[in-house]
Amino acid sequence: MNKLLYKTLKPISIYALLVLLLSIPAYYFIVDQIWVNELDKHHYALRGKIESRFTKLQLADSTIEQTIDIWNKIEPGSVFTPHPTKNITKDSSYSVIRFDDYLQDREQFRCLSTSILINNKHYRLLLETNMEEMDETVMAISVVALFFFLLLLAGFIFLLKRFSGKIWQPFYASLDALKAFRLNSDQPIRFEPTAILEFNELNQSLQRLTERNINTYKQQKEFTENASHELQTPLAIVQSKLDLLLQDQSLSKGQSAIVAAANSALARISRINKNLLLLAKIENHQFEDAEQLDLSLLLQETADILAEHLDSKQLSFEMNIHPGVSVHANGVLLEVMLNNLFVNAIRHSPRHGNISISLDAGGLRISNTGTTGLEPEKLFRRFSNTSPLSPGTGLGLSIIKEICDRYSWPLSYSFEKDQHTFFIRL
Repeated sequence: MNKLLYKTLKPISIYALLVLLLSIPAYYFIVDQIWVNELDKHHYALRGKIESRFTKLQLADSTIEQTIDIWNKIEPGSVFTPHPTKNITKDSSYSVIRFDDYLQDREQFRCLSTSILINNKHYRLLLETNMEEMDETVMAISVVALFFFLLLLAGFIFLLKRFSGKIWQPFYASLDALKAFRLNSDQPIRFEPTAILEFNELNQSLQRLTERNINTYKQQKEFTENASHELQTPLAIVQSKLDLLLQDQSLSKGQSAIVAAANSALARISRINKNLLLLAKIENHQFEDAEQLDLSLLLQETADILAEHLDSKQLSFEMNIHPGVSVHANGVLLEVMLNNLFVNAIRHSPRHGNISISLDAGGLRISNTGTTGLEPEKLFRRFSNTSPLSPGTGLGLSIIKEICDRYSWPLSYSFEKDQHTFFIRL
């Protein structure tokens, strides 16, 4: 995952590279045109000087012929040839590539073929100037352009790193404040004012959002607390009344059966109410206090407490617990999770079945005998009884899953060789 700085630097670098590639032929064309124009100007200036100096010397025709002959032999880049006065051609500037005897290589030349007048006699003058080879010119331009591109890119990186820290400092300050924010602390988040309009608008939106969340959290917390008190009291009263009715000797068998069924249903409602309140408290992060707990010890204590339930179904029980396995969690939630795992294994095991538990640094595994596998898509769904043979509140596995998610413990289920297996990776 890349930082925002490099997200912006990448398109800038690609754009600069494309401009560089397009600039190389443009540089070459412009430099070549300037070079050609300057050489043409130089040739015409040189032609004017040669004609002017020959005129000022006022040499005899024979001397001029001797001078031109010597000139052609010793002066590179210019050639005099006489031609008839009536056959004067127009000046011609052109480029040619030919083999140079002196350099022993093929070279490019810029040429001017013109006519000059000496002692009323026309001579054809050919001026040639060696030009830099095309490939060398392109190479030189490319190297220079690449150098400046790298210099420009280095400057971009330096400036972005130097100034982005100052520009994005309010953003990182807001991010740190959000990371430190806790919904159950009841403390509204505060952002420092900045000189950047967008960051101020972001901070204001975040502050309004967190304030609404705090208010919603408070309302939910008050609801769970009120529901816990308001519902448990009448449920307890109704259950005590039903217990008194069951003890009444004047009730017929039919009436006693009806009261017993009502009492059983009421007990189930009471358990559902407690489990729903527990789920609401977990979701509202009302179990924030965490400490380092000895999971090995808690697991052994839970097994001892539920031993009588094992005996009532005549279940065989095996434990393989490595001592010293500890986790960082809330003690109440951890006890609820272990208790629900045990009760779930006992409830879904047939009589004379077996339950095995193993614990090590890698995780907790609990297996129990079964006949058919549970439906994975309904496994952790609330009020979904995965087995019609042993109905419960339908919330036990949901609570286990919620607690595991609370502490980022992956929870998995499998059914192999008539064994239900739940594994929690710690």
